Amino acid sequence: MTGPGRRSRDVVLVPGLWMPSIVMRLLARRLSRSGYSTHVFAYRGRGTVDASIEHLRGFCRQQLAGRAAHFVGHSLGGVVILEMLGRHPDIPAASALLIGSPVRGCDAGRRLGLARLGRWMMGGSRPLWEEREVAWQRPEPLGVIAGTQPIGLARMLGRLPGPNDGVVRVAETAVEGMRERALVPVGHSALLVDRRVAQLATRFMAEGRFA
Repeated sequence: MTGPGRRSRDVVLVPGLWMPSIVMRLLARRLSRSGYSTHVFAYRGRGTVDASIEHLRGFCRQQLAGRAAHFVGHSLGGVVILEMLGRHPDIPAASALLIGSPVRGCDAGRRLGLARLGRWMMGGSRPLWEEREVAWQRPEPLGVIAGTQPIGLARMLGRLPGPNDGVVRVAETAVEGMRERALVPVGHSALLVDRRVAQLATRFMAEGRFA
């Protein structure tokens, strides 16, 4: 890893859709044991993505005072991180790590959106579930962790094609320009509490790679 933020000990954690910030507590505790100072960002998952992006930018300015940080996001939280850092190069970063994040759209989300209740549940995040191309153009390393155990609520909407975590397909997590991707045999929500994920995150933040 290169760049002035390579030794940063600050980590910004962003939860996913419908998830309160408290769900990041275990991962935050594990990262803290490795010497990192964690900052958990809380936001309205059903709000518009643009609003979440701007709130995250303001949060970083207030909490970090210009220091570079590592950014770690689960599910929609990873999408918000990717968009925020892409739109705002003025926010310094040491690295970015997306965990189970459907950055290329979400098959399960599109199925859920066919029903009125599903559209209400997704709120302003719904446009992100459409298929799209994404690329990482910043110099800092971007890592991706994807689950391969198909256990999740989205399975009730029908079988997902290819390897998936029960909500997000592995193919939906790929970002052009990402440094590396690691696959972990757990379900979507379990990615947050799996010890291997915390170990991979710690290694990536320190080395810029999982291996």
